[in-house]
Amino acid sequence: MQIMLNGEATDLAADTLEQALQELDLGKAVVATALNGDFVPARLRSVTALRQGDRIEIVAPMQGG
Repeated sequence: MQIMLNGEATDLAADTLEQALQELDLGKAVVATALNGDFVPARLRSVTALRQGDRIEIVAPMQGG
């Protein structure tokens, strides 16, 4: 299915947000996620279903000031 990942159209086979992170090689990364503008905590990623056209935002924390 095609979703928007950080503003870019991306094809994924994943059915859940957790599977999407794994497919993107971010399964073990410390990141924050949002689906269609709503924050999704890490504990809910495995039960958060994806649908065609969903918008996923993945943000990694940055160090520095």
